[in-house]
This record gives sequence, C-alpha cells and structure tokens, in this order.
Amino acid sequence: MISSENIVYLDDSLVAVNKPAGLLVHPSFLDNAETQSAMKQVRDLLGRWVYPVHRLDKPTSGILVFALSSEMARLLTAAFTERNVSKEYLAVVRGYTSEAETIDYPLREIWDKMTDRESSRNKPAQPAITSFERLAVAELPFAVRPHPSARYSLLRVKPQTGRNRQIRRHLKHIFHPIIGDHKHGDNAHNRMFAEHLESTRLLLHASTISFAHPGNGQQMSLQAPLPQDFAAVLQRVFGAADFC
Repeated sequence: MISSENIVYLDDSLVAVNKPAGLLVHPSFLDNAETQSAMKQVRDLLGRWVYPVHRLDKPTSGILVFALSSEMARLLTAAFTERNVSKEYLAVVRGYTSEAETIDYPLREIWDKMTDRESSRNKPAQPAITSFERLAVAELPFAVRPHPSARYSLLRVKPQTGRNRQIRRHLKHIFHPIIGDHKHGDNAHNRMFAEHLESTRLLLHASTISFAHPGNGQQMSLQAPLPQDFAAVLQRVFGAADFC
C-alpha cells in the first residue's frame, strides 16, 4: 500500500513514489484479477488525478513518476521516448557475472490489451540495450543441483532503452536470471532463496531516476530507498545493505 511515507518527491507538476513490490502501476488485462494499482493509490492519496509516464513491472519495487497534468504527462512521456531519462536498478542474479557488460539484444514487445489496444500484436523485435556493473559477489553453502554451493552477483543495472521486462529478459538471455523471477528466472535458485533466506520477491529495485524537470529545466536525480525485505537479503547474502 502506498502512503505518504512512499512519496519521494512532490511539486505542482509531478510526484515520485517508491512503489512496493507486487503492485501494478495501472490496471492491465494481463492481470485483470488485481483491483489495486499504484496509479489508483497515489490518486487517492493526493486527492487528484495522476498520469503514468513510464512503467515498472508488478514485482519490481522502486522509483515511479506520475505527472499531475496532461501537459506535464506529454512532456515527461516525450523525455522517456527521446531517452532523456536515465534509470538505475539493483538486481541480484544467479552466478558470477562479468565485472561490466552491455547487452545489445532486440526484444519483441509484450502486448497488453488495455494499454496497447491500438498497436499491433505482431511488431518486430525492437532494439534493446542494457548495461550493468557488478557491485559484489557471494557464494552460499547451499546445494542447488548440480552444484554443491550457489553463487550470486549484485548488479547496478542501467537500461538504455525501455522495452517490456527488458532487464529481466536481458539477464536471462546472458544466463544470469534475476532471483525471484518466476517468469524468466531459475526455479531451483528461487526455491533456495525462499527456503533458506525467506525471500520470495523479485530481487529487482528501481533505485534512481534522473531527468530535467520539464517545468523549470532543473536537473533532478530522485532515489528510492531499498525496501526492508530487499535490504535484509543483501545483508545476509553480501554482508551489506547500503548499495542504493
């Protein structure tokens, strides 16, 4: 549930919140049984209409920006479309990754009947680029077949494009899926985290978003603190929780 404590930034033009994991950004036919969304909760909290300008997957936590007018929504959407917005995420993945890497692998859009109703289901794959740097590695003394122990990396991830589930699909593509990803991940490692670390969530957090404020041109860098459950996992696995 989004409350005033989740508000990261608020002015007359926009609001940024720290979205909890497990909450949709807006209603979707891909999850039509869900009655709650961040858009609805922020609207109710502020007592005014809000306009989504970008997406976060339902299981992803972190920084989420809404415009407070249709004109601001137009300007912010244009900033995202023109790649004038930079975003950073934290992710825990299976295995030891390279120290730094750029994944350049086209992705086909995932069609949503509600938000994509005027677009084609058969779009060709679109360019998609994701870069990351490795922040830490850890080896845990738990067997995950066929190995007697389990290795993990903590990454700071920077998507350069904004395709559906881009980070999750790209990390799966290089055989380092995100822990807790039940659509694109490794179920054996997901079970290990659930059984030994009591963690079932997707370990992906949108930590930072940076852009020029469309109203006054001021450069902004907004940060969403790690949720307690994510921070607790980082402490147990990597021995620290202050990577955000």
